Formats: sequence, C-alpha cells, structure tokens
Amino acid sequence: MDYVLDRLQVMEDRLNQIDSQLSEITDFNQAKKLNQERANLDEPVSLFREYKKADSDLQEAKIMASDSDLELSELGRNEVIRLEKLKEELYDKIQVSLLPKDANDSKNVIMEIRGAVGGDEGNIFAGDLYRMYLKYADKVGWKVKLLDETPTSLGGFSNVSIMIQGKGVYSRLKFESGAHRVQRVPITEKSGRLQTSTATVLVMPETKQEDVVINPSDLEVDTYRSQGAGGQNVNKTESAVRITHKPSGIVVTCQIERSQIQNREIAMGMLRAKLKAKMDEEQNAKIGQERKLKVGTGERSEKIRTYNYPQNRCTDHRIGYTVNNLDRIMDGDLDDLLNALQAEYQKDLILQAGKQNND
Repeated sequence: MDYVLDRLQVMEDRLNQIDSQLSEITDFNQAKKLNQERANLDEPVSLFREYKKADSDLQEAKIMASDSDLELSELGRNEVIRLEKLKEELYDKIQVSLLPKDANDSKNVIMEIRGAVGGDEGNIFAGDLYRMYLKYADKVGWKVKLLDETPTSLGGFSNVSIMIQGKGVYSRLKFESGAHRVQRVPITEKSGRLQTSTATVLVMPETKQEDVVINPSDLEVDTYRSQGAGGQNVNKTESAVRITHKPSGIVVTCQIERSQIQNREIAMGMLRAKLKAKMDEEQNAKIGQERKLKVGTGERSEKIRTYNYPQNRCTDHRIGYTVNNLDRIMDGDLDDLLNALQAEYQKDLILQAGKQNND
C-alpha cells in the first residue's frame, strides 16, 4: 500500500473512532469539536471507501475474465477496463481531497480592474474585462456590488472596483490577478493598425476587521465631491472618500454612495483587503519560484494572459492554455479556463506533497 492509501486507512480508522465517540458523548463543546474533525475526514474517507470497493470488484472481474465461458469472459474483460479507469479517477480525486485547504477559498472577493499600458485602449479593455466578469458572475449566480469607478469618455475605466459575493468565489477567481494583455485594432486607431495594450486585475478575499489591525494614526483621510460621467453618482457634497495608508502607501477611494460614512466604510474594507493581499504576497514569495501559479497582486509586470481579437484566441501563459473562442470568453464563458487553472494548481500541490514525502 502506498503512502496515500496508508494515510487514508489511518483517517478511516479515526473517523470510525469519532462516530463511536459521538454516539456516547454528552458534552456539547466536545461534540462540536469532534464534528468539525469529522467534516474534514468525511470527503477523503468516502472516496477511499469507493476506491476499496472498486478494487474489490476489480479482483472479481479479473477472475471472471479468465472464465472458460467466452461470453462471461468478455463481460469480465470489459469490467476490468471500466474498473481500472474508475480506480484511477478515484485515486486522483483522493489526492485532491487531501490537499491543504485555502482558508480564503469560501470568501467573497474584492476585484479591482485598472487600465494600464495603452492609454485609452487600455482603459477600454479594462471595461471589457469588467463586463466579462459581470457576465460570468451572472451565469453562476453570484451577486456583484460596485464599490468604486473612474469611467472614461470612451466607455472604459481607468479604475473600477467591485465586490463579488457567492459560493466559492475566491476559489474560482484567485488566479485572475495579474496583467491581462489585449491585441486588436482599437476604436481609437484610424489607420487600422494592430495595437497591444494591457489592463491589470487584482483579486482579494474579503477581509474582516479583526483580521487586519489598522492604526488610525497611520491613515490620512480626504473627502471630495463625487465625480464621473454624470447621473446619480455625482453630487454637490463632499461624500467621496480617499484613504491613504501612510506606512504602505496604499490609497483607496470610494464615491459610490451618497453618504460619506458609507463610502468610508467601503473604503476601509478595500484597504483591509489590500493590506491582507500585500501580506499574503510577501508570505507566498517565500514558497519559491517552482510553482506556475501563485496567488499574488494584480500589479506584477509580467502578463498572465493574452486576448488576441484578430485570431479569436485566448492564451494563459502560465499553464500554456490556448483556445480559439475568445468571443465566448469575453461573453463570460470562463468555466473551462478557470477549471484548467485550478487543475494545474492542484497538480502543482500534489507534486510538492510527493516531493516532501520522498524527502
């Protein structure tokens, strides 16, 4: 039995022990603690039991395959093929279930999209990415709340920040942080010349007040009148808020709400998320450079993805993923791309775990 299956047998024994204890225990706090431990064991142990059942069935199928009855033998061989494939699939699922859980995966996110290289075209592309994520959120049933925006006259954004709420949002979007490159003929280009521009995306897990301690004396708070293209977001009072965190130099703004108090509360939430992301980035940098995918900030200079409009092509450079359905991706059809990123990340973690076990 290899290390993974050996570990699972220990986990199954522990789960059986917990079930026995829970049937007799009367202390509520102790029962709560045991149920929490059981919840962590349930998925891998359930898969392990399926794996053992498939292995047992496989042994029986091999005996059937060697039967002198030709019809029974053929049935056995077909079962052997099916069950060997099933065992491989279950083993892969087991490895994933044993991976360390990211405490942020179940959290909502704050996403910030900024136009970067390319002037107006970079801002227009930031708007395109913003709408792409809105469409995806709508497809999967997530809620989106606008936190801050600086729209441009050509329909883009120099900056737009949103809160995305729903099940497993961070687990799906955490690898979207980075520089996104677009190659196309901009609407601002009269000669029809292909141009390369970029926008940056920053995805941060929503952070509670107790998770990041901020000293009020470290803050510089300014208020000003909301500005924009017009409409309800513009008013004549100084309701917009700009907060500068002096030690880190991080600046956040919010002018969406009419109330200065509400804007300040939203801005503080954004600041906490940015400070936590900065701390996580510094911690993740210690992991090493061997992983293709890292959860970092959106302000890295290297591009993570290219959107090539003339060829209808989208390429994620971190994992070598290329598809020729850019039109569908920009329409919010992101599942295949996000699944590929998650699968590659899980493969990296499994490889790292294997190296540690062999050391």
